[in-house]
Amino acid sequence: MKVLSPSRAAILLAISAALYCSTQTFAQTTKAVDGTGTQSQGAESAATAKIRLTRKNAAYWEVTFNNPPFNIVGPAEVRDLVKILDEIEADRKVKVVVFDSALPDYFMAHYDLLKPLTDSTEMTPGPTGMHPVPDFMVRLSRLKAVTIVSIRGRASGIGSELALAADMRFASREKALISQFEVGAGFAPGGGPMARLPRLVGRGRALEILIGADEFNGELAERYGYVNRALPDAELDGFVDALATRIASFDRQTIVDTKNLVDLASLPSDAESQTGWDTFLTSVQRPGAQARVKALIEKGLGQSGEIESHLNQSTAEFKE
Repeated sequence: MKVLSPSRAAILLAISAALYCSTQTFAQTTKAVDGTGTQSQGAESAATAKIRLTRKNAAYWEVTFNNPPFNIVGPAEVRDLVKILDEIEADRKVKVVVFDSALPDYFMAHYDLLKPLTDSTEMTPGPTGMHPVPDFMVRLSRLKAVTIVSIRGRASGIGSELALAADMRFASREKALISQFEVGAGFAPGGGPMARLPRLVGRGRALEILIGADEFNGELAERYGYVNRALPDAELDGFVDALATRIASFDRQTIVDTKNLVDLASLPSDAESQTGWDTFLTSVQRPGAQARVKALIEKGLGQSGEIESHLNQSTAEFKE
């Protein structure tokens, strides 16, 4: 990982620490549950888990984000996701995993910008040798199991990046809003969308999504290829469940063989993901990014539904 400028890191750390101390955070921890609701050893109840792992049956698992009010993901949630990923990798029976949200308005808002930067930079690298964020995205994309993301509500920043790292994406036509807002906030995205979006939507549209930094509703996201398809909201859950159930009924080794060949033809190299994270860390410490992030936090970033529901608009309102 690149060596960070101590002076820049100190400035951002001071801002983040002060804001963090004045902001309430949730003290929940992740747990896994099986299809009957049985808790894993030492886990919290399902009602308070930030991320729920449900084994609908041996072949079909579901990961549900439940971190109100915005499903924001920071270092603690990344660690929880990595633990769930470890379970998926270790189980030779699972064939399909669906990622969804318990919150109707937010699939996943964005990465937690209220935490001190060192909370992220000091995380232990994952099995790939990369930081846990790019490590998670790479490992998610290379799972033997098929991964499906069901998007209802806002999927911004790392929410969009997780969806892009999965195998398939389905969105609510009326309620999904997907974006990479980061350039508007003065820094580069860190979860690998520069490596994945051009392969999905083409270079021009990838640049529009990333540098335009505006939001896409389900219908436009489908037209661009950002998602597989957009469905009427009332049909989204049933469609995703039926597709996952169908895949779970197939032979696992045939699924694995087919997915491996598609991966060879379509996935970016692991190095591209690490480069994206390094670029994020460098860019978020620049004075311009610090000024923009500070202005967003003062408006209520990570704390107010007013700013979170108009994030893409608010990033364009900053005056130098």
